[in-house]
Amino acid sequence: MPRDWHDLTPEWFTLALASPGGRVGSVELRDIADGTNARARAELAWATGDGPRRVFVKREGSLVNRLALTALGAREAEADLARSGLALPLEHPSFLAAATDRRRLAAVVVMADVTASGGVPQAATTPLTPEQVADGLAGLARLHAAHWGRQLPAFVRPWRLGPAWAPVAYAGFVHALLKLRRLGLALPVSPGEVERGFRAWSRLARQGPQTLLHGDPHPGNTYRLGAVTGFYDWQLVRSGSWAHDVGYFLVASLDVADRRAHERDLLRGYLTALGPLAPSYDEAWAACARTPLFGLGSWLQTLAAGSFQPVEVCLPTIERFAAAYLDRRAAGARR
Repeated sequence: MPRDWHDLTPEWFTLALASPGGRVGSVELRDIADGTNARARAELAWATGDGPRRVFVKREGSLVNRLALTALGAREAEADLARSGLALPLEHPSFLAAATDRRRLAAVVVMADVTASGGVPQAATTPLTPEQVADGLAGLARLHAAHWGRQLPAFVRPWRLGPAWAPVAYAGFVHALLKLRRLGLALPVSPGEVERGFRAWSRLARQGPQTLLHGDPHPGNTYRLGAVTGFYDWQLVRSGSWAHDVGYFLVASLDVADRRAHERDLLRGYLTALGPLAPSYDEAWAACARTPLFGLGSWLQTLAAGSFQPVEVCLPTIERFAAAYLDRRAAGARR
């Protein structure tokens, strides 16, 4: 396990990548950044043999972020997924190596750099087109169908928020809503309303058929490879209801006008791709209509934490989830 970026030596990559007869001669780290995790691109020159010339490395971030991920059960999930061999039948970066050190609350994952094969990372601040969302939903349908109702490894945890989370979450929502008000973006929701809906969705996500979920499919965790939408950043991989991924992805990824115009047809496309496993459209719509408050709560907590994502990334995503929730609330009031 590397303790610092300086530990990612040619010898370390030679051991990690284990290319037959291969030895890495030199390493150049680029684009080192810190967020929820620390990450960098590594340019590799091979002295003997052959292997990937460019890889992407994720390792543990600050102690505060590691403790937060520990509380979410997400600190080592992506590394465990990389080592598990679980089928991920949608576009995603190939995992090349992974290790964990639970004593140090540390994990490292080496994966293919999608930009090396023409992939274009997408930003959380920029909505996807309906066509990109449709392709992403088709990929999620393949993922969900492959693991529908099947036993998953122990590291794939169900969505669960224990009673201890209620006061912590409530305090985070209070802080985030005050932050928004100071920025001139007051939302017509109360901290209690968000906390109750946030906790309620975690219960609903454990009902019905369970499957493997990406867990956090927003635009910043996707990339474009031609007309294909790929998914990376699997550290919130979970088991739960298909509706978690689908409802979250629809709202997080589309601007408000596109969502209102296309979300029902996009949901129908997902159900068609899911095939005979799919619930009825009315059942599916009712489930997805419950998801925006969870997404809103997640991003309010991200804003409150201040260390996972910058404010300029949080705000447009919060606005999309808030608009969807208010749309659903208004539709319910009209019934």
